[in-house]
Amino acid sequence: MNLPPIRDAATVIVLDRDTPQGPAVLMGQRGATAAFMPSKYVFPGGAVDPGDAAARLSKPLESEQRRLLALDPIAEHPDLPEALAAAALRELAEETGLIAGLPGDAPQGWPLHAARGLAPDPSALIYVFRAVTPPRNTRRFDARFLLLDADRLEGDRNDFSAACDELSHLHWVPLTEARALDLPFITEVVLAEIAAIAARPGPLRGPERVPFFDNRGEVPRFSWLS
Repeated sequence: MNLPPIRDAATVIVLDRDTPQGPAVLMGQRGATAAFMPSKYVFPGGAVDPGDAAARLSKPLESEQRRLLALDPIAEHPDLPEALAAAALRELAEETGLIAGLPGDAPQGWPLHAARGLAPDPSALIYVFRAVTPPRNTRRFDARFLLLDADRLEGDRNDFSAACDELSHLHWVPLTEARALDLPFITEVVLAEIAAIAARPGPLRGPERVPFFDNRGEVPRFSWLS
């Protein structure tokens, strides 16, 4: 059986814990004609681009998050954690118009950051989940889900005017309502993890072990990364 190639990907879950409806996450709907997960509500994200590993970041990843992101790669890639972080923040800016950054030189090809004189800041990203697309799909991704506190966003978190058209109906969805949307299965699972994290008092903290739905082979496997 010839399986489609698996691409590294990053998804960013932006969490606002201070809305009147309680904790909420930023989601949008994929187009009805999209090749991957049409019409589904998803978090911003996408595949790692060739230039992501070289993107200049304003701060380094937190050391424990970097260590976890480097575990069990598909192929040897020394800059994979940084590439995943850059992909997450790039896709967030492209798909929503929102930026997590600090004053500095923007990477080449990051127009929203350049217009505001910001370099992407991955220092608050928290690795919370990993999942590989099952073999039956024609497009397959090794997706790392990264959590970001909405307080780390620059500017108005409700201004989506600079977003591209890849996601529609962008809005903050209360966690109590999110699972009623048309979601991919894995998004439902991740939302349960986020609800548990959001319920903890104090600063956002990731899991000590990252859940991993591993579908790289023909037989699915669940494990923990630690």
